[in-house]
Amino acid sequence: MAGNEPNARPRAPHLQVYKWGPAMAVSILHRASGDGLAIVGACLFLWWLGAIATGPEAYAAFVACIWHDPSPEITLFHQITNILGKVVLIGLTWAFFQHLFSGLRHLVLDTGAGYELKTNKLWSTVVIAAGVFATAATWLYIMAGAL
Repeated sequence: MAGNEPNARPRAPHLQVYKWGPAMAVSILHRASGDGLAIVGACLFLWWLGAIATGPEAYAAFVACIWHDPSPEITLFHQITNILGKVVLIGLTWAFFQHLFSGLRHLVLDTGAGYELKTNKLWSTVVIAAGVFATAATWLYIMAGAL
């Protein structure tokens, strides 16, 4: 009998019609990277400001957690926090570039250009690749200077 099934309600048509595409991925990555920059970036920035305001010891502890620990007795905990600190910094760098390139794409879309399907797919793919490439280039430059 109709209506007795537990899931008899109709589904939204977009579940059957739309296919996942690069434009959808860029839209979701734009939102996620913006949230990551706002939340993680703000927390890291506030921690840095607090460390500067507290004094040289607090700032040294901040640098030891985020970048590297210059002390001779480096423990496993410090090695792990160094790796995690670099992962967070690399993630924030990717979020910055992804959000930047996606915002530039949206700026072009706001002018009315780039709505053709092939063009939109191409520029969406370019945005994702450019974010990864710019992050890799930035961190290769940083690591080359650190060595």
